[in-house]
Amino acid sequence: MASISYHRPTSVAEAARLAAEDPDAKVLAGGQSVLPAMKLGLLRPSAFIDLAGLGELRGIRVDKRSLSIGAAVTHAAVAESREILAVLPALSRLAEDIGDAQVRNRGTIGGSVANNDPAADYPAAVLALDATIHTNQRAIAADAFFKGLFETDLKPAELITAIEFPVPARAAYVKFPQPASRFALVGVFVAQTGASVRVAVTGASTHVFRLTALEQELARRFVPEACSTVTVAPQGLNSDVHGSAAYRASLIPVLARRAVQAAVG
Repeated sequence: MASISYHRPTSVAEAARLAAEDPDAKVLAGGQSVLPAMKLGLLRPSAFIDLAGLGELRGIRVDKRSLSIGAAVTHAAVAESREILAVLPALSRLAEDIGDAQVRNRGTIGGSVANNDPAADYPAAVLALDATIHTNQRAIAADAFFKGLFETDLKPAELITAIEFPVPARAAYVKFPQPASRFALVGVFVAQTGASVRVAVTGASTHVFRLTALEQELARRFVPEACSTVTVAPQGLNSDVHGSAAYRASLIPVLARRAVQAAVG
C-alpha cells in the first residue's frame, strides 16, 4: 500500500497552499465520507490536509437578518446551538437528524456541502435558503454552487470558510431516511422569505435541485394543500434498491406538504 502523508495546517492560507502544491491531496473537514470512498476504491489520496485544528473555521455569528456558520462547525454543534435554534430552528433540527451521534460529532457543515453527496441534508438547506458559500477566494451563491454528482463550483485549492444563511420568515425540512445510513432517500426543505418561496429536494437526483413548480404554487398560497397540486415526473430521478424513480417522485410532494405543515405550525 502506498504511503499517505498527513498535514495539520495552522491557518486556512497554509491549508490552501498545501492543497495547491499537491492536487492529489484530500482536504479533511470531518472525514466522514473519506473512508467509505477509499474502501470503494473511489479515492486514493496522496496526502491528507486536516482542517480540524483551525479555530478560524469554527465560529457561529447571528444577527437579525443572517446566520453565518464556520465551515468546521460540527453537525452536533449546529444542532445544539441556542443561537441557531433562536433564528433558524429548521437548520438545528436538520442537523439533529444527521446520521448517529458519532457522525454528528465528527462531520462538519463545510465538509458536507463541499462533498455534495446526492443524499446529504445540508445542501437542501443551503439551496432552499439561498445561502452564500464563502471561501478563501470568493463568495458563491447557492444557485451556482451545486453542479452535479459530488461536483461543486469549488476550484482546486479553494476551501469553504463559512456559509451564510439569510434568516427566513418560515422554514422546515422533512426527509424520508434510509434506515441504516440516515441519509435522505428523499428530503425536502421549504423556506419562505417575504413573498419568495424556495423548495430544495435532496436524495432524489444526482444532486440537490429546486422544484420551481412547487415554489410557484406556494408563493401563491403557503399552505400544505398547495403541494398536492404538483406532480413530479420520475424521469431523471434516482432508482436503486432503496426506491425506484417513481417512488421518489411520489414522495417529493408528500414530504413537501409535511414540511410546509411544520413551517406554518
